Amino acid sequence: MTAIALSGTGLFTPQQAISNAELVEAFNEYVRRANAAGHEPALQPSSVEFIEKASGIKSRYVMDKAGILDPDVMCPRIPERPDSQISILAEMAVAAARDAMKAADRKPEDIDGVIVACSNLQRAYPAIAIEVQDGLGIEGFAFDMNVACSSATFGLQAAADMVARGNARAILVCNPEICSGHLNFRDRDSHFIFGDVATAFIVERAEESDGTNSWEVLGTKLRTMFSNNIRNNFGFLNRAAPESRDTKDKLFVQEGRKVFKDVVPWVSELILGHLAEAGLQASALKRIWLHQANVNMNDFIARKVLGRDPLPGEAPNILDEYANTSSAGSVIAFHKHSSDLAPGDLGLLCSFGAGYSAGSVILRKRH
Repeated sequence: MTAIALSGTGLFTPQQAISNAELVEAFNEYVRRANAAGHEPALQPSSVEFIEKASGIKSRYVMDKAGILDPDVMCPRIPERPDSQISILAEMAVAAARDAMKAADRKPEDIDGVIVACSNLQRAYPAIAIEVQDGLGIEGFAFDMNVACSSATFGLQAAADMVARGNARAILVCNPEICSGHLNFRDRDSHFIFGDVATAFIVERAEESDGTNSWEVLGTKLRTMFSNNIRNNFGFLNRAAPESRDTKDKLFVQEGRKVFKDVVPWVSELILGHLAEAGLQASALKRIWLHQANVNMNDFIARKVLGRDPLPGEAPNILDEYANTSSAGSVIAFHKHSSDLAPGDLGLLCSFGAGYSAGSVILRKRH
């Protein structure tokens, strides 16, 4: 079989950041005004301590800070662009893609396909991926896909399968996420969760992978299981039911405790089963790059997989700086915490989220 490599990663980070203290100040001012106006039931304020204990998040990057922190708005303000201008989601993806292409030492003519895999696409068509393809000058094909927070690992397997079958020499996978656009900043239980970012990576034949941080893909495993515990009902049919077009369920909603109870054992079993199928013990892993949703969830999964508390750096956490960035989270962790490992070292990349969906990727460093 053709050996496949993950040969370069890229990261686009917005220039603006919001600390927990700033977010809490804006939220609590909204609560004060709402309660003064007689909101029933009375709303409860948030706090920095509550956020950090619940999630491990300390800050997040966003595309628009002013709108989010305005108690009268509490939503990013991102003006629509004319059709003649590159869309903001594609622009973010292109920036991350250039970073990944540089890391993999690849030019546009070396790549045959583009996949934009993310949790929310800003339009139905034309595909954002085709716009990214055009922006980079890549020939071949491009398409969008959405598997919520697992989009990156599902995109990786799709790319790996196509390269292995000879349908492409190399495929660029991009994960642009403007999560602040579908977050309800007036909901105490979730107003702190998400940040904005874009990641990208290249999948190609291992024998042609020349990047300085090249990893062979030893195996992938995907799983889905239907659940309403994480849901977003926004879509093109909302206009057909105008009476409920702007209700809370048109943004991110979740039953956090139920998600934790369901997902932690399910993902742990997926990882352990995947390792067993590959003939590997968890003790062989030098690093685990998990989806960055909640530090408590990640600690539980890492402990279940390893059979012990993870050592510092074994399951890196980027939540404190980036918050939950949906499909991009595990890729950020990999991008920032993989180059220090030695050739031959094993690692596992895992994403999980709405659906439920989960993807596991076993990697071995080449050079």
